[in-house]
Amino acid sequence: MRIALIGDNLGSRMMDYGTFETEMQLRNPEKNLFIRNMADPGDTPGFRPRSGTNDPWAFPGAEDFQVEYATPSNSIGHFEKPDEWLTRLQTDLIISFFGYSESFQGVDGVENYKAELDAFIKHTLRQKYHDTLSPKLVIVSPIAFEDLSAKIDVPDGKTENENLNLYTVAMKEVAEKNKVLFVDAFNPSKDWYLETEEDLTIDGSQLNEAGYQKLAVLLADEIFGKQKIASGANRELVHDAVQEKNWFWRNDYKIPNGVHVFGRRYDPFGPDNYPFELEKIRELTAIRDTAIWMANKGEKKDLAAADANTKKLPEVQTNYNPEKNGNLEYLYGEEALAKLNVPAGYKVELFASEEDWPNLANPVQLSFDNKGRLWVAVMPSYPHYKPGDSRPADKLLIYEDTDNDGKADKETVFADDLHLPIGFELAAEGVYVSQGNNLVILYDDNNDDKYDRKEILLSGFDDHDTHHAISAFTTDESGSIYMGEGVFLHTNVETSYGTVRATNGGFYRYTPSRHKLERVAQVSIPNPWGIAFDEWGQNFYAETSGPNVNWMEPGSVLPRYGNATNKGSNLIQQEQKVRPTSGLEFISSRHFPDDIQGDMIINNTIGFLGTKQHQMIDEGTGFSTKWRQDLLTSTDRNFRPVDMEFAPDGSLYVVDWHNILIGHMQHNARDPLRDHQHGRIYRITYPSRPLVTPAKIDGASIPELLENLKLPEYRSRYRTRRELRGRDQQEVYDAVADWAGKLDKNDPRYEHHLLEALWVTWGINKVNTDILEQMLNAKDYRARAAAVRVLRYTGHQVSNQKELMTAAVQDENGRVRLEAIVAASWMPRQEGLEVLSAAEDTEMEEWITPAYEAAVAHISGLSVKEKKEEDIKSSLTGSDRELFILGKEIYAREGYCETCHQPNGQGLTASGFPPLADTPWVTGDEERLIKIVLKGVMGPITVKGKDYPGQVPMTPFEGMLDDSEVAAVLTFVRNSFGNQASAISPDLVKKIREEIKDHTGFYQPADLLKAHPMEK
Repeated sequence: MRIALIGDNLGSRMMDYGTFETEMQLRNPEKNLFIRNMADPGDTPGFRPRSGTNDPWAFPGAEDFQVEYATPSNSIGHFEKPDEWLTRLQTDLIISFFGYSESFQGVDGVENYKAELDAFIKHTLRQKYHDTLSPKLVIVSPIAFEDLSAKIDVPDGKTENENLNLYTVAMKEVAEKNKVLFVDAFNPSKDWYLETEEDLTIDGSQLNEAGYQKLAVLLADEIFGKQKIASGANRELVHDAVQEKNWFWRNDYKIPNGVHVFGRRYDPFGPDNYPFELEKIRELTAIRDTAIWMANKGEKKDLAAADANTKKLPEVQTNYNPEKNGNLEYLYGEEALAKLNVPAGYKVELFASEEDWPNLANPVQLSFDNKGRLWVAVMPSYPHYKPGDSRPADKLLIYEDTDNDGKADKETVFADDLHLPIGFELAAEGVYVSQGNNLVILYDDNNDDKYDRKEILLSGFDDHDTHHAISAFTTDESGSIYMGEGVFLHTNVETSYGTVRATNGGFYRYTPSRHKLERVAQVSIPNPWGIAFDEWGQNFYAETSGPNVNWMEPGSVLPRYGNATNKGSNLIQQEQKVRPTSGLEFISSRHFPDDIQGDMIINNTIGFLGTKQHQMIDEGTGFSTKWRQDLLTSTDRNFRPVDMEFAPDGSLYVVDWHNILIGHMQHNARDPLRDHQHGRIYRITYPSRPLVTPAKIDGASIPELLENLKLPEYRSRYRTRRELRGRDQQEVYDAVADWAGKLDKNDPRYEHHLLEALWVTWGINKVNTDILEQMLNAKDYRARAAAVRVLRYTGHQVSNQKELMTAAVQDENGRVRLEAIVAASWMPRQEGLEVLSAAEDTEMEEWITPAYEAAVAHISGLSVKEKKEEDIKSSLTGSDRELFILGKEIYAREGYCETCHQPNGQGLTASGFPPLADTPWVTGDEERLIKIVLKGVMGPITVKGKDYPGQVPMTPFEGMLDDSEVAAVLTFVRNSFGNQASAISPDLVKKIREEIKDHTGFYQPADLLKAHPMEK
């Protein structure tokens, strides 16, 4: 029997545990079961977004059940659709898992979900995936929500379970109506939680291994009938074989770097590799099916021998051009160091390299721990695993300089079985690491600096382009982890708070204490490989390919699927823009000169090779920069600085990826010159000034740690807050209150010290509301703005959040108002709208206006464009409003207006179809416009300063639309796409129609302009 699992996160994570397949194989040792898991977090019956498909729809008509998610997301590729995969797999039985994501739509969404599920079932039963047989189909409900709220700060599940029960009942009804098997996992799981002492989920909504063990038995019993396992002696052997097979299957169905395999970057190099690699990975997977069947008999297959008989991959030829790409010669030691240049007064030295430490291959991110040791993530498997190679062995390394000579003399391997750890963050509880589709935490239970166990916290992040996947990890002042994600990707992560969906560039914020993920900013950017916070908690990011640097707050409004939020202005001077940038940091070290404190530094890896330094200029609401100097430059064309951080002694450490090839579009992913061995860490100092005495953090008492918060160095405070987050919550809370009360109010840094105290309580998830309200009324607007951000994230603890936010949104300072506007968009709809209404009469400057427009639109469930149309409709009254509504429908008819001028009114310039947005041809003379629509137009025309040859005539609509319909469509276009002009009356259309009834042929633009000159 050939079984396929489809559906959402509940089904998808089964592959991480392997319990169901193990159970099934043990129950059926003679049947040689073939099982493949195609489930993916966030999937619904009809909406299954993939970065490598041209649309997200699982079957024809599925788009009819979506509104927001029907927004085109620009996914492109030839990744097979669900029916094609099921046919490829010759599927006999489909087990489907749906309903969790949908349940968050509550009562209002039930009927639509039932219709979508019904359409999916009917479509599926009509298919022939295996010979002439229709597939058997099973519908599995979501599990219940487990109440863990007494242990961790997650929802208690009461509301969630009401909705989940509602959707379970609906699913049962639809399944029975279509005569397909329904498995109720909701009610049994509720019983499990009551009957079992141990937790069965990690966060209330996602099963752990014990939970999946129970689900495995339930599914096997309900779908196949209760069967006895003849012998359980082979369980471990079978389970290991199942997980081995699943690893290879994942590298087929969810292959990393799919953008080159079947996506928009398949050409020009993809055909040289990936058809062959996919064939090989499928051979390797099939071998592991046989290994499972053998394990069921107590036998162990010789995988290496079997793998050796699979097809050999063809050799890939390099297209390397030494004149354009770099230098074939790798330099070492003093010779490499001599190629680096720093300004007068500075010194650069080599801390570590692959010569002494072979594990230091392709380093990508670094971070210092609370003991002062340097952690480095390395990923020689980049760009991704190649079938036939050994399993990836990317690492997290710890380096120490035990004799303080500025060079590493001890290496510890914390983890050595990772795959592309392009982001990591240290915390008291463990190490958070990016791993393909997953955010994982590595635990070191026995404190021997080697991880002992791994837990997958969240699944569904996209790695369609591996260098775009979640990366550049850093935390805000609360310890919440910010992660960047690049363009092309379509992420869907199911959480205990609902499903987080994201497309095409932006940032996430994950709060470990609450297991909460949010798409904190969805903005149009390519690759965000640098995130940094200034000393007042404002965060900035490098666009990388942009090559801009932006302030994140203006783009941090509640996102809407498929819509990029306005990101605000670029901060880098035009003549200092370089690309691609990677790594961002602020200078905060007494070891460096006084006059450059607070400067922003940013690395670049192609063309200009080095680190640029920019003075940050605070302009009250927003920011700007002024180039200060090039802090580091290199003439070694293989030097690739990708990350940096200030060390506890105030020196600056820089990661050098060090590679001949760095372009992912310019060279084949498998180019033989793509290096997997080199890597260096450099250290920059300012010798005429003393190094900073490292702050005592690890092992320090809570009072000592609180005193550290007065230190000038940002990174010392950063690590101190991290340490405090790992201490006893109540002890820290009480100590902070005492410390804050004793601060010297005459200290020029008093409000910043008090802000640090507030941040510590935020970080232990027990915010001090007294300090919060004090900071909301601070003298320094930077402190007030920072306090508003704390208020934004602590509404579940601050009972008067709305009142405090309403006051903040009317603050005299623009940055404070902007923080409150952004925060309001994330509040419950009615409360947020009340806060936003209080901002209506405040000053709206260029930093604020786009954020305010997006906040009002998104909290209202509309895009900015849709909201503006709604506003226009509300400004048009009576018959004018009715005309607008009718005109919108006419505009969208096939072959009418939208076909050429597009849904956004921007036209198709390359095809000769001009825009309708922002042009007096549309918003100007009413009679001229009516004549164009009635008789059509042909010939050369200039629109928005661009000349169009006009060889393709515009259709004359006088015989297709009556007077009211012409008036309607013109009223619509004059009040859409950012246009705002008077409505067109049917009477005026009637009058013009009569006047020009004898005119034959198309109007010429020149003749129209003689009669109706263009407005100035």
